[in-house]
Amino acid sequence: MFMRAKAIMLALFVAAMLTSPVQAQRAAGLRPAETVWRPAATPPGGVSWALLESTEEITQERSGLIYSKPRFPAQVRALAGRTIKVSGYMLPLQSGARQSHFVLLAYPPDCPFHLNPAPDQFIEIRVSRPVGVDETSVRTFEGKLVLSGADESGVFYKMVEGREI
Repeated sequence: MFMRAKAIMLALFVAAMLTSPVQAQRAAGLRPAETVWRPAATPPGGVSWALLESTEEITQERSGLIYSKPRFPAQVRALAGRTIKVSGYMLPLQSGARQSHFVLLAYPPDCPFHLNPAPDQFIEIRVSRPVGVDETSVRTFEGKLVLSGADESGVFYKMVEGREI
């Protein structure tokens, strides 16, 4: 019950991130891959979280709000519009046992040290066929990568036409 409540709170936080400009809380210069927590493994022929996390987050404060934009490296820009595979942890954005719109996180959603994923640590995913919710297992999805964030929303990656593989 506690883990479900925690997952719901995290889902609400991520949903808020998708609709309002915020900045993730990350210790200066410390990348999660340098800690004891590791991102989901790269699927065969897939894209690694290390590559996605190489995107630089540019922040700007205006009127007390922090806006976030990406600076994509060339290797990430080369993936724009291409079909990619990536593995991660599902975080539902809707209610119900099956989801068609959710977030795929690099790190497990129940880690108390990574409650605020940075914009380069998740992908907003839309699938045509809803998939069952499982927040504890690593899942692999394939779809077209859309580079986002020009609107300073803090969402750098989206996957459309996605499907679980």
